[in-house]
Amino acid sequence: MKEVIKKIIEVVFILFLIGFIFSFFSVKKFEIKPEIKEVGINVIAQKINEGEVKKIVVSGNEVKAILKDEKILISSKEPETGLTETLKNLGVLPEKLREIEIEIKGNSQLALWLGFIIPSILPILLLIFLFWWSFKQAQKGAGQAFTFVKSRLKKFRPEKDRITFDDVADLKEAKEELQEIVDFLKNPQKFLDIGAKIPRGVLLVGPPGCGKTLLARAVAGTAGVPFFHISGSEFIELFVGVGAARVRDCFQTAKEAAKKEGAAILFIDEIDAIGRERGAGLGGGHDEREQTLNQILVEMDGFEKEDRLIVMAATNRPDILDPALLRPGRFDRRIVLDLPDLKGREEILKIHTRHIPLAKDVDLKVIAERTPGFSGADLENLVNEAAILAARKDKKVVGQEEFLAAIEKVLLGPERKSFLLSEKERKIAAYHEAGHAIVSAFTPSSSKVQKISIVARGKAAGYTLRLPEEEKHFKTKTEFLADLASLLGGYAAEKLVFGEITTGAANDLRDATDIARALVTKYGMSSLGPIAFGKFSQPVFLGREIAVEKDYSDEVAAKIDRETKKFIDQAYKTAMKILKKHRKFLDKVAQILMKKETIEKEEFEKLVEEEKKKIKKE
Repeated sequence: MKEVIKKIIEVVFILFLIGFIFSFFSVKKFEIKPEIKEVGINVIAQKINEGEVKKIVVSGNEVKAILKDEKILISSKEPETGLTETLKNLGVLPEKLREIEIEIKGNSQLALWLGFIIPSILPILLLIFLFWWSFKQAQKGAGQAFTFVKSRLKKFRPEKDRITFDDVADLKEAKEELQEIVDFLKNPQKFLDIGAKIPRGVLLVGPPGCGKTLLARAVAGTAGVPFFHISGSEFIELFVGVGAARVRDCFQTAKEAAKKEGAAILFIDEIDAIGRERGAGLGGGHDEREQTLNQILVEMDGFEKEDRLIVMAATNRPDILDPALLRPGRFDRRIVLDLPDLKGREEILKIHTRHIPLAKDVDLKVIAERTPGFSGADLENLVNEAAILAARKDKKVVGQEEFLAAIEKVLLGPERKSFLLSEKERKIAAYHEAGHAIVSAFTPSSSKVQKISIVARGKAAGYTLRLPEEEKHFKTKTEFLADLASLLGGYAAEKLVFGEITTGAANDLRDATDIARALVTKYGMSSLGPIAFGKFSQPVFLGREIAVEKDYSDEVAAKIDRETKKFIDQAYKTAMKILKKHRKFLDKVAQILMKKETIEKEEFEKLVEEEKKKIKKE
């Protein structure tokens, strides 16, 4: 876009210059010229005697007399005779002649060129210049056509922005695996002497934001070698063959750097953009993406043993990569990066808050406890949002309050204070959220309530924030049933208090139905036994589950529906039983919500303890 604007400016400038030059030479045509009259030399002599002449200009044989009224008389004299002698012969008095300014001009060849020849030749010269400029631009465009196949490889220099393993929190096992790569880059002879070969291709696999790119840069920074990086989508272009040419150029550049500087790392981000399984796309065997993949396979298979170039790649979809790409000799080592656990999140928060002034009340462990499922990128964004909130309040330090508000903003969206509910709707929202919280509080194995609010965030008119007490990698049937009961707590509260249902429970019902169906079809936790139903159809070229293949009969489908409904009904009955038992407590929590709009964890736990003591007394 910048090049196009630059060309337009150049053309406009040239046209403006041409117009200026022509106007300069033609401006004399539009000047108001004084009256000019050709007369005999005797008329000029007579005017001199009468005192009407102001100045006389002699140019060769031409005599120009400028009168006091600005009129001009032009005449000519004899070539052999001077002007003064000619005027004296015509009776001009000497004292009159002395009163007049006389200017003698010689014949100028330059004036002749400027006045006649250049105006006629200049248009031709300008046309020649335009042809030359157009030809130059055409040559430049041809040169750009050859550079079009150059890869958009970017070089990261460790000495400029050095990142090491110390800058990467958590991921202990992954760093241990990659330490071998660093050792090879620093001391390859140790491996070569024993006949070992370091993996030429390292594939980093993990969900988005878990630190794949950061870890690759840390390898380069720790080893102190050049680091080249490129995205998989940057190889593909509209024109056939460009992708393969860019792959060749990319690997050639990295190999030359490895030979020159001893070692190098080539990092291909989002390799699934070009590394998807061949033969599964819409373009057939001659698809441009497949040609690009074929070239990558050739380049990675052509490494010599002495080459100290290591290829690293990152993806969050290893299941769709071509098997030839994952075979030994190419990407033969796969390192899986998981989302950080509680301790890992706390370490990541410590790194991201190193340069942020924190208040004394900030407890990073509490923040880590409230952010299960957050990736490293999510936590970095969380810290930044907290800093922004503190800056809005003109604070000099970031406090715990800002961090907790940032968590809710990241999870649910910003507060919508302009989203006003009527008094009736606020009452419905208060009972709905109170129902979720109370069912969760009085259901064993349920997640703990962290906050209840009827302040709109995102698309929700209210929310109940529930988080598990500890990190869990497995989930039991009891915990699933507790989640189902908690999800239906809002629905049951509306039914119990108002006798009818609103659309506010729509998302809860959808989530509950998904969990109940998964218990039957995926986890084998129903009376149908330990069997999974349905096969997910996952076309490689789309990369997402878009349909479920029905691998069971209609009779079994009806049983699945009945089991799903049984789980939903059981959860609804559990929720309704709890709310009926604690009916007054439901009113109390709803009234507090309507008054304060928000109930924090500590206050809600205190209310629950009072309710439990009250129940025991009764």
